[in-house]
Amino acid sequence: MFFGGVVPASPFEEHLAEEAGRALGGAGFRLLHGGYNGLMEAAARGASAKGAPVTAVTLADKHAQWGAFNPYVTDEVHAPDMGARVTYSLEAADLVVAMGGGVGTLHELMAALYYAGNIRPVPVWITGPTALGLLAYLRQEKWLFETPTRPLDFLRPIASAAEFHTQLQALIQNEEVGS
Repeated sequence: MFFGGVVPASPFEEHLAEEAGRALGGAGFRLLHGGYNGLMEAAARGASAKGAPVTAVTLADKHAQWGAFNPYVTDEVHAPDMGARVTYSLEAADLVVAMGGGVGTLHELMAALYYAGNIRPVPVWITGPTALGLLAYLRQEKWLFETPTRPLDFLRPIASAAEFHTQLQALIQNEEVGS
């Protein structure tokens, strides 16, 4: 699952989103995202370039208002409400990648952190300067902290496309070993 905003904070973040999508698509992942423009579209462009399916997960009653999906979407899911949308996204995810965005992306990221720490330990990767700054703030202010009963081993800060590729290869190798 890719969580990212409709307005990239910088050309670097847009490039990073596209590279993340390309890496995921090249590794055989299906990309789930909100379906619209900005960082979501950049990730979808990258995944699509590698032939990966791209699924838009949106709200049923907002699609007409929010407009057409980006041109890389190959499938769509229309959830009845935000809770169902986020739940569907997290239950379907083998990996969550979060970048910068608005309050919607913030909501998705917080849900992913709670889900991975309490429901199912799906890997959550935070990437890009905006999201990494948020992660640092959450840790500094003790909104996010590790305890013996609540480990954060599912969480990975990732600063660059090269590091994203390296971590993805390690994840894939670990899954093959664990199979």
